[in-house]
Amino acid sequence: MQGKCDRRTFLYAGLGIAAASLASDAQAKTPGRRRLGSLEVSAIGLGCMEASGVYSAIPPKEQMIAVIRGAAERGVTFFDTAEAYGPFIAEEVTGEALAPFRGKVVIASKFGFEFDATGRRGGLNSRPEHIRKACEGSLKRLRVDTIDLYYQHRVDTNVPIEDVAGTAKELIKEGKIRHFGLSEASTKTIRRAHAVQPVTALQTEYCLMQRDPEQEVFSTLEELGIGFVPWGPLGRGFLTGVFDVHTRFAPPDRRGAVPRFTPEAVKANFPIVTLVREWARRKGATPAQIALGWHLAQEPWIVPIPGTTKLAHLEENLGAVNVEFTPGELREFNAAVSKIAIQGARLDPAAMQMVGR
Repeated sequence: MQGKCDRRTFLYAGLGIAAASLASDAQAKTPGRRRLGSLEVSAIGLGCMEASGVYSAIPPKEQMIAVIRGAAERGVTFFDTAEAYGPFIAEEVTGEALAPFRGKVVIASKFGFEFDATGRRGGLNSRPEHIRKACEGSLKRLRVDTIDLYYQHRVDTNVPIEDVAGTAKELIKEGKIRHFGLSEASTKTIRRAHAVQPVTALQTEYCLMQRDPEQEVFSTLEELGIGFVPWGPLGRGFLTGVFDVHTRFAPPDRRGAVPRFTPEAVKANFPIVTLVREWARRKGATPAQIALGWHLAQEPWIVPIPGTTKLAHLEENLGAVNVEFTPGELREFNAAVSKIAIQGARLDPAAMQMVGR
């Protein structure tokens, strides 16, 4: 990829934000606690997908272990992974990293894909027998006896969601999992699943440039007492300004296949980056902290899970708990965001086919 994306310190210096203050600001306040249904977690979690190298080469295991343990040491209690990340790599690294913190943190993972003999990911599979097989594999890789939160990664239209929720209910009774979640599911699917086994959390892409869940999903979650875990809260790096119209993505960086990140779309969407930068100056924060602080200000049952491979970025992200929007500021900010028309689909066509509607 041209235009290396690890440029936060440089960019923030240009905004008049002292890089040396980022870590101290982040540590000035612990992440705090929030509830996803009946599950209590830190207000900001850590997405561990990047251990599998989604935006660059797979990082050294020791580096990711240091980041994950560093998060736990800084008060993060919510860690998100999945068997599909790698596949299996992110679960293995997360399990090893969090072994010293067993019983003190919440680990979430996901099921729902097929894998061939070589480990290559195939299509969706949420048949009950496959869920059980996936659960056993995840338990082993995560080095735990019980998975705290187990999501269906994507809705499998070939399997009634009632069968999926029923299997989760059985796994809870057996002590294999504690809570059941859904990912990228429609409100209809959420309600059907919840009627069989209470859904603790929904995980879906949500950020300043992807606000679709506000239209219908949020009211359903609030009604049913379900928490919300946004993935991609930093717009996969775009909202922090670390790439622009001149950036070209090369494999294994998946952003190169996303219509929203073509050069034309990036140019059209850049006003959202400019707006976030303006508010960063206004609030004495970084763009990443503004983006994450906005999530925390939206609803008390939202817990973002930004991912990173660097401790400095981890500390910066945790500093978002120091960003406070007054009701008037939040209305002003949201109104300005709503005026920016985001161009390009958020996922490639194949991935969009797996999103519940």
